[in-house]
Amino acid sequence: MRQALALVLYGAALRLLTPLYLLRLWRRGAQEPLYRHALGERLGFYDGRTERGRFWIHAVSLGETRAASALITALREREPALRVLLTHSTATGREAGAALLQHLGEGHAQAWLPYDSPGAVRRFLRHWQPRLGVLMETEVWPTLQREAELARLPMVLANARLSEKSLRQGLRFASLLRPAARRLRLALAQTEPDAARIRAMGAPRVEVAGNLKYDIAVDATLIARGQAWAALLARPVLMLAVSREGEEAALLAAWTQLPASARPLLAIVPRHPQRFDEVAALVKTAGLTLARRSTWSDAPPAEALMVDIWLGDSMREMPLYYGLASVALLGGSFEPLGGQNLIEAAACGCPVLAGPHTFNFAEATTLALSAGAAERCTDLSAAVQRGLQLCADDAAREAMGAQALAFATAHRGAAARMADTLLQLI
Repeated sequence: MRQALALVLYGAALRLLTPLYLLRLWRRGAQEPLYRHALGERLGFYDGRTERGRFWIHAVSLGETRAASALITALREREPALRVLLTHSTATGREAGAALLQHLGEGHAQAWLPYDSPGAVRRFLRHWQPRLGVLMETEVWPTLQREAELARLPMVLANARLSEKSLRQGLRFASLLRPAARRLRLALAQTEPDAARIRAMGAPRVEVAGNLKYDIAVDATLIARGQAWAALLARPVLMLAVSREGEEAALLAAWTQLPASARPLLAIVPRHPQRFDEVAALVKTAGLTLARRSTWSDAPPAEALMVDIWLGDSMREMPLYYGLASVALLGGSFEPLGGQNLIEAAACGCPVLAGPHTFNFAEATTLALSAGAAERCTDLSAAVQRGLQLCADDAAREAMGAQALAFATAHRGAAARMADTLLQLI
């Protein structure tokens, strides 16, 4: 009774908040116009006739979409006629998904996942009528799970991860999230600790399948382009990769304390595109010269080779930046944000220095540290000093890069395991 009441109150609250939700999307669209695209889909209104029988994968943002690409490749190797419905919640996810589906060819579809209100979810399920629903990583929604159960749609949480912090937060809303977790047909967890926490959340069937991000194919052309740009510079490159709020300012404060002669080129690649201009302003306020990647195409102009900092203000080019960098500082790990995923850096052969906060990707980080593919630093200042040491030590840096490649290669195989399991369900 308590759980049923919680779901009713949750649905009512979402209905009341719908105007604020749409306003927030519209405001975000001022910087990222894709948020204003197909707003009706956010409420479950889709153009065209009912589409039946697709294999539905929800990849909320860029990272989940890239992981989904490895799963889709494995699925289509086994069932070439498989038609995919790919849904997202963010502009970066939808943009990456559009590129993925274009590569797959005709017969696939893309949409926004609707707001988790009862009417919107019902309209979504009536329109698409998928064969199976696959939610990537952490996306479990109370109304969606309830309506999928009523529609007899099996739902799977794939590449699933759940930190201790997220479990504690989730259990504060146990009357909503426990029933949602119980309605999962299956959860395919990245690690055994993730599996244990997902079971604690209430999921009835949980299996450990590994991490799809080891199976993502990195673009060798982009890596080679980054390496070619590094050769033009004739100096090392220290990069803050996939940076988050607070980290850039702290890095710039440490950077300006160094003698100019001791500084390699500093590259900063923010996690969120809406912060590109903000980070550029921070660099200028610090009195450092800046070149923005978005201002050139094939190769950096001569004036860009002489500046203090490069700003990586482009999308879907992380392999280029890892090819460019001598050493990468792991964004999100120097503030209590849980860290970003270091697997892509390792797959590109780029040495990584992580900060103290890596709880979002705890096992991958631990394995990388054990393999010598990464090192942990106590804070950003210590990471800068260690980065400078590695930039000056070719042998140590090259050994660390080789260990990174070996680490990334050794942990592949999750996509094949997940594809085999999912196809058995349909």
